[in-house]
Amino acid sequence: MCAQCGLVVAESAVDMGPEWRTFEKEKRVRTAPLKLVVKTDMAVKPEHGARWRRLAKFHRETMHGYERRLVKIGGEIRRIRECAGLPQHLAEEAEALVKRYFETVAGFPPEVVAVAVLWTAAKVAGVPRPLEDFLKCSKAEERRVRKAAWRLKEVMKLGRRPIEDYVKTLAARVNLPASIVKAAVELLERNRRVLAGKNPWVSAAAALWLASFKKLGLLKALAEAAGTTTASIRNAAKRMRV
Repeated sequence: MCAQCGLVVAESAVDMGPEWRTFEKEKRVRTAPLKLVVKTDMAVKPEHGARWRRLAKFHRETMHGYERRLVKIGGEIRRIRECAGLPQHLAEEAEALVKRYFETVAGFPPEVVAVAVLWTAAKVAGVPRPLEDFLKCSKAEERRVRKAAWRLKEVMKLGRRPIEDYVKTLAARVNLPASIVKAAVELLERNRRVLAGKNPWVSAAAALWLASFKKLGLLKALAEAAGTTTASIRNAAKRMRV
């Protein structure tokens, strides 16, 4: 409602901000926005005192195998997230996947599970990233990570992500304009049958390289951004009909 003329702009307006901490007119202070707290984030710090440290030690010693494994995987997920520069919501989604499909990935080490669920969560969120982005922050074996991710994909019944997502991600990493992205997507559409079953990162990089008329120095930048080699991109480009 307008304070000058009394005009009603909107009825039943809902304030989507944080809740008020106090309702006194003189001291109206808002609380901090709500943050989703992950269970494994709640650690006992030195300033909590000796009594709480003894209680935390007792809790760790009496934890079940399921809870102890969740803590290890959760710690590895947060470490990889910080190393790879991933948003917080991806880590939260990854931890949710671990709890939901715990039996599916039960036979893999914590570091393998952490990489697999983060890689899968990025795909589900529509922001796919090369597996190498995660592997460089972990000691997990690539073969076992791919096997764990494949199991998750089968259980979750995930389809293949549109190739346009990979093209846009690579183009943003190497600062290519929208015109080249559009030309690369059209090129991939014409060669969809030839590239069926191939690595989407390699195909997207090859299409961007051809769409930019093989710009000098771009091939190496695309290979680094896609986590592959220049030879793989060249071979994929040879199979494509321009």
